[in-house]
Amino acid sequence: MLQNHEGQPVPQVVFKTRQQHEWLDVSSDDIFKGKTVVVFSLPGAFTPTCSSSHVPRYNQLTPALKQQGVDEVVCISVNDAFVMNQWQHEQHAERIRFIPDGNGDFSRGMGMLVEKQDLGFGERSWRYSMLVKDGIIEKIFIEPDLPGDPFEVSDADTMLHYVAPEAEPPLDVTVFSREGCPFCVRAKGLLRDAGIEFDELVLNRDFAESTIRAVSGKSTVPQIFIKGELIGGAEELESWMSTSIAA
Repeated sequence: MLQNHEGQPVPQVVFKTRQQHEWLDVSSDDIFKGKTVVVFSLPGAFTPTCSSSHVPRYNQLTPALKQQGVDEVVCISVNDAFVMNQWQHEQHAERIRFIPDGNGDFSRGMGMLVEKQDLGFGERSWRYSMLVKDGIIEKIFIEPDLPGDPFEVSDADTMLHYVAPEAEPPLDVTVFSREGCPFCVRAKGLLRDAGIEFDELVLNRDFAESTIRAVSGKSTVPQIFIKGELIGGAEELESWMSTSIAA
C-alpha cells in the first residue's frame, strides 16, 4: 500500500553522491532544511517515460517554479551516483538537482519502495512528486496504484498548477534547423529576443530529412513547432509573434 505522508517530515537519510570525482555525503537536512523544495521521484534513470517526459518538463518548468518561491527542484531515483550524474548530463538537465537513493533508504522511508523484480529492476521507487517546506511535506502527488508505470499526476505542470494556479507555463517550442541556414538564425534570434526558450534539432545531426518530411510534409528549414503545432518558417514565426505575443 502506497503511503501519503502529507504533514509529516521527510525521512532522515544520508545520500551517497558523487561530485567532482569525489564522494560527498548529503543529508536530508542539507537538501530540505529552511528551503522550499519540489521533489519528483521515478522508477529509474534512462527509462522511457522518465527520460522523455518527466525530467525534461521539470527541467523546463524549474524557472517558473522558482519564480513562485521554490528554491530547488530535486529528482530522486533508486540508482547509484554514477548513473544519476551521467543521466543528468545526457538529459542536459542542469536546472535540476539529481540525488541518488542507491540503497532505497529515502524511498523506503516515504513508503514508496516497490518491487520491480519482474523487470529485473529489484526494488525501485514508485513515481510521485511532492512539495516540501522546511522538511515538512505539504503536498504529495502519488501515481495511482495500477499495473505498469502510470504517469498522470506527478508531472511538472500539475505541480506548477498547485504551487501557482494562475501561473502560465512556458511555451513548448521546437526549432528544426540546419547549420549555416540564415533563416534558421533569424528564427532563433526572434525567439531569443522575445525571451522564449526552445529546443533545437539540427538536420543530419539530430534528424534526417525524411524525418521532418514525415512530420510536416515539408523538408525545408527552419520549421518551428509551438505547442505541437507547426507555425512555419522565420516569416511565419514573426507574424505569429506579432499577434500571439502582443495579445
